[in-house]
Amino acid sequence: MARTAAQKITLSPSRDIPFDRLLLSQSNVRRVKAGVSIGELADDIVRRTLLQSLNVRPVVDGDGQETGMFEVPAGGRRYRALELLVKQKRLAKDAPVPCVVRTAVNDGDASAEEDSLAENTHREQLHPLDQFRGMKLLADQGAQAEAIAARFMTTPAVVRQRLKLASVSPKLHEIYAEDGMTLDQLMGFSVSDDPARQEQVWEMLAHSYNKSAAFIRMKLTEDTVRASDRRVRFIGIDAYVEAGGAVMRDLFEADDGGWLQDPALLDRLVAEKLQVEGERIGTEGWKWIAVAVDFPYGYVDNLREIEGVEEPLTEAQDARIAQLQAEADAIEDEWSAGGDVPDEVEQRIVAIDEELARLVERSLVFDPTEMVIAGAFVSLDVDGTLYIERGYVRAEDEPSIEVDPVEGDETGDGGDAGTPRITAGEPDAQRAVIAVGGAPSGATAVEDEDDEIIKPLPDRLVSELTAHRTLALQDAFAASPSTAFAAVLHALVLSTFYHGRAESCLGLSVNHVGFPHQPPGMKDSPSATAISARQAHWKSRLPQSDKELWEALLLLDGGDQAALFAHCASFAVNALWEPTSRYDGRVSAHMVQRRIEHSHVLARAVGLDMVAAGWKPTVDTYLARVTKPRILMAVAEAKGEQTAGLIDHLKKGDMAKEAERLLDDSGWLPEPLRTPVIDDLLAMSGDKPDVDGDEGASGLPAFLDEDADDMADDEDDLPDSYAIAAE
Repeated sequence: MARTAAQKITLSPSRDIPFDRLLLSQSNVRRVKAGVSIGELADDIVRRTLLQSLNVRPVVDGDGQETGMFEVPAGGRRYRALELLVKQKRLAKDAPVPCVVRTAVNDGDASAEEDSLAENTHREQLHPLDQFRGMKLLADQGAQAEAIAARFMTTPAVVRQRLKLASVSPKLHEIYAEDGMTLDQLMGFSVSDDPARQEQVWEMLAHSYNKSAAFIRMKLTEDTVRASDRRVRFIGIDAYVEAGGAVMRDLFEADDGGWLQDPALLDRLVAEKLQVEGERIGTEGWKWIAVAVDFPYGYVDNLREIEGVEEPLTEAQDARIAQLQAEADAIEDEWSAGGDVPDEVEQRIVAIDEELARLVERSLVFDPTEMVIAGAFVSLDVDGTLYIERGYVRAEDEPSIEVDPVEGDETGDGGDAGTPRITAGEPDAQRAVIAVGGAPSGATAVEDEDDEIIKPLPDRLVSELTAHRTLALQDAFAASPSTAFAAVLHALVLSTFYHGRAESCLGLSVNHVGFPHQPPGMKDSPSATAISARQAHWKSRLPQSDKELWEALLLLDGGDQAALFAHCASFAVNALWEPTSRYDGRVSAHMVQRRIEHSHVLARAVGLDMVAAGWKPTVDTYLARVTKPRILMAVAEAKGEQTAGLIDHLKKGDMAKEAERLLDDSGWLPEPLRTPVIDDLLAMSGDKPDVDGDEGASGLPAFLDEDADDMADDEDDLPDSYAIAAE
């Protein structure tokens, strides 16, 4: 079969036509204005001249003869831009314009409307990656972002974003060019400047169902510190950069200042500045200063707090406070009728409140004789400012009690029978002391050698007399429940708020539970915050002197007494599990088990909800501390076996981080945090019969029946602190 010859085409001729011989055709299909404005396009033509010819057709008269004029069916926006330049006298009205002329000979059956539609339809927009690379070439040639922005009629911020995208790994660029990655994902990778790390994260995403840009950012910034961290606010990001630290920025999402890439450098700068601040506080006259970014929960327990007095206001400060209050009152009177308050007035109100707060919150002045045995804690508040707590006395620094010889003991050898003398620094130095002793123990009667000398009562006699009184007091005590409640409350409050300063005749005190192993963030948890606030509230309502406490407690109504009682008693609640040893007689496994079982009883009684209390299974609180099977078990319990199967191929570190995201807001709790129902509690206890006759079973819950060595590997160290001896 003979091959048919391919039909040859003839291209439309191109020539320069004076602008004043061109007319805008009504056949242009573009009606909606979008993209670059006519003015911006005119400026671009001035900068680069006309880069694309106009598509024109001859205008014919009624007889079909050409008139010498040409209409423009395709390229109307370019025509409008040239027209604007002529009006601005930046282009001659008869300036030659490059045109492609469509005639009846070469246009076939195509109409002017078809030409316009074809030009706009078949036009291919520049791929974003080509735009990124093009801008990078200009930048590599020395062009600044502002200059590039001016050339492409955009903003410098947009240019910086494009340049950031151009810096992503070339391997990822190719994947994006082949539609294997979205633009959002590429923007997520731009947060890092490490191409190898970018490629590593992309390979990890191949096995993960979560490929979002947010997840990519999280993976690329997981070993960094946010600029909003209190440590960064404390030293200032400029100091970190000046010391050689690098900062990662996200040009596409709000990043709160970015991420610091050198945590070790940050910690060193923070420690150095805290050391300087601690030494400055030490010059006030304290015996010791302890500094740390954060102290563990309960760090001031069992320390006695000395009282300080607020510095008196100066006359100038009093006058300034009166002036500010008068101004605030005037503003309130002016705008009390209603209406929208202007922004400048609101700003002034805020400024007045802030200045008043600074004036009212005055520093405390302490007794120098007490400062020499006390110290201060210096840490960081949540906003990065210094948090200073002054005036705490350690037990080993408490003043010693000396004993004077008993009156009438000429040898000075009074044994244990003497009069205590409280040394300087003891708040109760004027306390009345009863002198007892002098007679040999066991004597039933003593004849005075000198009838005019009254000697102290014999020890045994005093003991016998007070025994009678104690027994009678116990009987009367039991017959007065209201007094008994007040006395117990009195003893608990003394133990809770007046450490080491007084004793009650009741052998009761609150044994504050210590926390030898604390999880991260425990001190700032909702529970710790609520307890601290409640402690501060009651401390402000109680008298400074323990001698006035009894009367103060009796003045409280029943509700306040009960609330204060519950607050003090709460510090003795102990639901801690602790490892036991058969060689340690202090606590047995059975004792620990019974304690935990009773904690469940209390938890059910008060409706304990650990999810509402703010606990979540994070990498730090749980997932990094357990084995991979336990991580998968947690995800399976919360989200199902299928979801757990999506992460079972990951390494432990990545598995823990992905599990944290999956378990967020799931309400899942590990076994030690759950409050079992009655049936579960009975199953946990050792009271149920052992059907297998295994006498060696411990009877402990599964989560407690762990190998001691494995548990030791998971223990966290307490936060480091730096002790400073004040000169």
